[in-house]
Amino acid sequence: MGEMTIKAEGLEFAMERVFNAPRNKVFAAFTECEHLKHWWGPRGWELTACNLDFRPEGAWHYCMTCKDESQGEFFGMESWGKAVYRAIDAPNSIVYTDYFSDAEGLINEDLPPSDTTLVFEEFEGGTKVVSRTLYDSEESLKTVMEMGMEHGIRETWDRLDEYLG
Repeated sequence: MGEMTIKAEGLEFAMERVFNAPRNKVFAAFTECEHLKHWWGPRGWELTACNLDFRPEGAWHYCMTCKDESQGEFFGMESWGKAVYRAIDAPNSIVYTDYFSDAEGLINEDLPPSDTTLVFEEFEGGTKVVSRTLYDSEESLKTVMEMGMEHGIRETWDRLDEYLG
């Protein structure tokens, strides 16, 4: 529905987009495995593990696996992540710290963690999602940008838009 805006500046990676769906449905899409498995990750990637304990200090431990042979060296690759929820105000906002992890949920200290605030606002019959992610340094933000984060998140939110239909 809406155009997506992305801004990466200083320590912050900010995005916003309007989805043509009610707020409670969009909020659920971000917080329940039954929804996340349909859209999380860039095209050609699937959510192959999803363990979600949605409460403050609970965690979401997940794995994205590349299932698209046309993606060459990425085919078969796994990417594990772990989000630890800091604050939840359903269906208005979620605050969490995002980490790269392994299959056991151990945090990868070599890749930068980030603190994200997601805000869900009713907007012209749909829902505006505003995501603000803070990194500990400009170098950390540069690292994830070089890993292709902007392309990946655009595709991920496009898939969400299609899923919400």
